[in-house]
Amino acid sequence: MAQEQEKGHFLKELATEVLDTFESIAHTAQEALRQGDSLSMESLVHANTIQSQKISASVARINQEKRSSCETLLWEPAIARVKTVDDEGEKIFYICRATPITGTRNLASYRAPIGRLAALPLGDEFTLPNGTVVEVIERSELKPAKVQNEWDSVDTHIDSDLAGRLSVESLRALIESTAITEAEEDLLAQLIAGESQTANVREGIRRSVITKMGLRDQPILDQYQDEIFRLPLDSRLLILGPPGTGKTTTLIRRLGQKLDQEFLDDDERHIVDIANQGSGFAHADSWLMFTPTELLKQYLKESFAREGVAASDQRIKTWVDYRRVLARNTFGILKTAAGGGSLVLKENLASITEDAVSNPIDWFNDFYEWQSGRFNEELENAAEILYTQADTKAVKLGQQLKGIFSGTLNNNAGAMLSALVALLGDARELRKEKKEATDKTIKGSLNLQLNLDRSFVDELVKFIETIQEEMEDETDDTDDQEMDEEVSDVSSTDRMKAINAYMRAVRAKARSLAKKRSIAKTSRNGRILEWLEDRIPDTDKLEEIGNSLVLQDNLAFFVNPVRRYISRIPSRYRIFRRLRQKEKRWYQVDGFAAAELNPLELDVILLGMLKAGNELLSRTSIARDIEEEAWSPLRAIRDLHMHQILVDEVTDFSPIQIGCMSALSHPRMRSFFACGDFNQRMTVWGARDIEQMKWVLPDIDTREITVSYRQSRQLNELARAIIGAAGGEEKHVALPDQVDNEGVAPVLLEQEGDSTGVVTWLADRIREIERFVGQLPSIAVFVESEAEVQSLADELNGSLEEENAQVVACPKGQVMGQDNDVRIFDVQHIKGLEFEAVFFIGVDRLAKEHPELFDKYLYVGTTRAATYLGLTCQDTLPKAIDVLRPRFVSDWSQV
Repeated sequence: MAQEQEKGHFLKELATEVLDTFESIAHTAQEALRQGDSLSMESLVHANTIQSQKISASVARINQEKRSSCETLLWEPAIARVKTVDDEGEKIFYICRATPITGTRNLASYRAPIGRLAALPLGDEFTLPNGTVVEVIERSELKPAKVQNEWDSVDTHIDSDLAGRLSVESLRALIESTAITEAEEDLLAQLIAGESQTANVREGIRRSVITKMGLRDQPILDQYQDEIFRLPLDSRLLILGPPGTGKTTTLIRRLGQKLDQEFLDDDERHIVDIANQGSGFAHADSWLMFTPTELLKQYLKESFAREGVAASDQRIKTWVDYRRVLARNTFGILKTAAGGGSLVLKENLASITEDAVSNPIDWFNDFYEWQSGRFNEELENAAEILYTQADTKAVKLGQQLKGIFSGTLNNNAGAMLSALVALLGDARELRKEKKEATDKTIKGSLNLQLNLDRSFVDELVKFIETIQEEMEDETDDTDDQEMDEEVSDVSSTDRMKAINAYMRAVRAKARSLAKKRSIAKTSRNGRILEWLEDRIPDTDKLEEIGNSLVLQDNLAFFVNPVRRYISRIPSRYRIFRRLRQKEKRWYQVDGFAAAELNPLELDVILLGMLKAGNELLSRTSIARDIEEEAWSPLRAIRDLHMHQILVDEVTDFSPIQIGCMSALSHPRMRSFFACGDFNQRMTVWGARDIEQMKWVLPDIDTREITVSYRQSRQLNELARAIIGAAGGEEKHVALPDQVDNEGVAPVLLEQEGDSTGVVTWLADRIREIERFVGQLPSIAVFVESEAEVQSLADELNGSLEEENAQVVACPKGQVMGQDNDVRIFDVQHIKGLEFEAVFFIGVDRLAKEHPELFDKYLYVGTTRAATYLGLTCQDTLPKAIDVLRPRFVSDWSQV
């Protein structure tokens, strides 16, 4: 009895101290906001006009961060209380998410090194910034809440030698019930208060019920997660772990800390200062996170908001969206209405073989090596042609170029292009001279036609309007020098477009004569030449123009070699694809147009451009001279670089896509942080093993997290059994110590019959869950296809009408409905989310429709559930998982 009284006294004192501290911290924050204490430009005595704009932006950022911290402390004063002991005695620390403000004693940010105290178990030692070694002797995880203007901490977890590990539903209720039980005159009140306290304080850690859809808020990481998120800024990290182990939370927490320069160490600040030079983004904005689905993206934004990180759509991207932006706007690969690229992206284009999908690294390496060799070959051939010309200037230039290629420089793109850049002035001058002569001749011919017929250009305008825009002439892939010599027609008048079309057609005809090649009659130039008939220069003049154009074409290789190396990669890819099609490697032989691209092909092109550009930028001399016009094509790639690149659910992305993402990391920082689980790969092209990750980043540091905080014991064991039945690599997954991990067995319906039988069964199970929990928790129903989402929602709504429960369809994974609604999803959209209860409809149909990914879909779908899981089958469990039947029951009526 004395021990219980001591324990009760301890809890009351702790609760009183915690709530008083909440009040003190919140009051200090309120006063700081009221007084509007902020840094001003006048307070910076060393400010000068040259630096004033930069300093002003910095001051504004500091003041905004201070206001944001105060606002956070107003609604969440602290998230942990830690008591330590050293040679001088005991000391209590409170830990918060925000940056502490002046006047708050013993309050530290979780992002600061001292914040690690909140993650350490009892008995662990920690060295404070002043060098003092302390031992953790008591630890409480707090969840502040203000009810009727009074502070409380709900679902508080306490760990101490005196009281053991406890869950307290309400610290405020604990204080009030203790006060009543200490009174002697009211025995009934004592009895009621005692019973209330028994319900309020429970041994062990109670698993919380998931009441809303989204990513769980985990303010305090465990000691292993905490260690990972504090690793240096310039780390390359891959976190692997089963569902519910807090991988994404660790990633979010790390970004929050690394964006706040106050909590960076000296080495990290030095790296940031270097990376900031010439960067278009401040460090706080220089990051990108990639996620596989739009739904997960929205919940990531909510999680970042809890961490005080501004995460707009500019910072969190799906690769599908970002890839298109890069291809259309940055690199001009894809065709647009405004002109530019010539390729068309087709989401479901069947252009590549299964070998390309399953061996993307070999596919990419084949292309990249080929295109590099092709570029070198083009340059060497062009130099040889210049050397054999009658023009003495061309011969001299060709001799100098041959000297470059005869050495070893052509095996090093950076060294070779640096040598070529030194000669581009001569190449440009000679090409300009030749071009002016041919342009004068062609314009003379056009002027003659105008003198004969003033309406000639207008008639040409009308004809051009009648012909359909044709794709680039595939019989002449190397004759794309027009891109070097023509200004886009986009902003031109119709007459100017016609004039340019005339000149292009004449050049094409002249080149064809010089090279003894024909022009396709169905091409745009072929159609225009047919209309022009003899209204072009005569054959002798055309041959003279053609010979000059051939010289110009070969000079063009050296006029802007850097641009040609990078921007012509898409053109070289088309040639590579056509060659490999003939060899029946990587590509289907037919069934698609030459200008059409599968999305995975676009990834290959993008990685080729990013890799080539980064290899050049890695040379100090090139990076130093980046502002020179010769190296300007590299600026677009440099401007993409971010201080931090993060990838959630990384195994859903192909090694090529991951390579593109890592290529966006600033070369000085090389900060890359990804998390995922190979057993949860839900795409046929996704990363399959650690070796593929090491191809992207050979020095990547892999850390595994094995403690799962989501699932009950029964569902955790089922998840491991699913992996084993499917032949996957089964990992040991531990459940957290001293936590009530018991749940209920999953339920199974076989021979489901028509939709009415499924709906009735679902409605009964949902009613059971609501009775057990006392409210309707977060519930999701997964179906095999998008076509089933709305119809099932409509039917289930009718069955649950009497209970006033609402069922909401979430087409294409969109976030719909309220927190306590039952939501229906196509299974492909649910990666990364968690629910208290999940029902998986038509598991056997899923196995038939998606045999290559069935085990992944099943594993991911079932591991979204924390406590309640139900599966239905049109017939019976698929043969691959039939061994799991003993783990299921038919309903929860006996629970």
